[in-house]
Amino acid sequence: MKKLKFASLLCIAALAGLLGAASFAGAAAYVSIATGGTAGTYYPIGGAIAKAASNNPAIKATAETGNASVANINLLGRGAIEVAFAQNDISYWAYHGEMMFKAPMKNLRAVAALYPEHVQLLVTKDSKVNTLTDLKGKRVGVGAPGSGVEADVRALFQVAGLTYDQMKVDFLDFGATTDRFKDNQIDAGFVVAGFPTASIMDLATSKDVTLVSFDDAYLAKLVKEHPYFVISTIPAGTYTGIDKDIKTPAVKAVLLTHDGVSDDVIYAFTKGMFENLDTIHASHAKGKEITLQTALDGLTVPLHPGAARYFKEKGMKVE
Repeated sequence: MKKLKFASLLCIAALAGLLGAASFAGAAAYVSIATGGTAGTYYPIGGAIAKAASNNPAIKATAETGNASVANINLLGRGAIEVAFAQNDISYWAYHGEMMFKAPMKNLRAVAALYPEHVQLLVTKDSKVNTLTDLKGKRVGVGAPGSGVEADVRALFQVAGLTYDQMKVDFLDFGATTDRFKDNQIDAGFVVAGFPTASIMDLATSKDVTLVSFDDAYLAKLVKEHPYFVISTIPAGTYTGIDKDIKTPAVKAVLLTHDGVSDDVIYAFTKGMFENLDTIHASHAKGKEITLQTALDGLTVPLHPGAARYFKEKGMKVE
């Protein structure tokens, strides 16, 4: 009887262990995604990516507002967030400890490339700004301090031979830039985001503004000196009052993580995201440009092993 009772207890303990392991295995991992301000593109697309990834029962993802590339990468660098949006040029500088980053962040890992982000130089139509050189003496918003936008502006100015002291510079984020236009406090402002950008759409319905189109010679020089830029076009009609195609530089929006996030979590996140692309495509015009076929284009930091596992399963060549 004692032996039977002891055996029964062993069976119960083993069953409890199995149930506990199954319960643990079935627990969803929480993933926070750092995006950008509500006036930009990262935030709505980040919300859609969180929803798509959460269709995988192993993941519960949420999108958080953030201060975009530089701030997001700093969060990843200290392991304070699981996933974040950034630009491919900024992520390169962070990984190698260049530009605004004082030390290399070798823990950065890529999840996927997303879509092009276009430099949008917004001006009032009566400002007479048709080229970068025309910004001399003007009131210009150059992006939030230390942001990816501001870093891009410095690269643009370096190629054009411009300096901040040649104009009245304001360090403004997307929302503040368009607000200053509404109050007639600036003549020009830079936004680097996927089009259409919500804050510009709103501004263009009430203010007589346009976008500056960059000339071919300048774009060729820019791409040669800063190869993370590509030459692209914002189509006519993207915003109210803009009736011609706008030639402009673009960088690539990417989704990053860090090496402290487990392979299984990033695998499940990536799988949920790319197997529910219809949710992302319905969220924003730029969401439609996120595809499995372009998921490895323009990455400038090593791919996370969890993401690599998923892409390999889909038959993609992963370096």
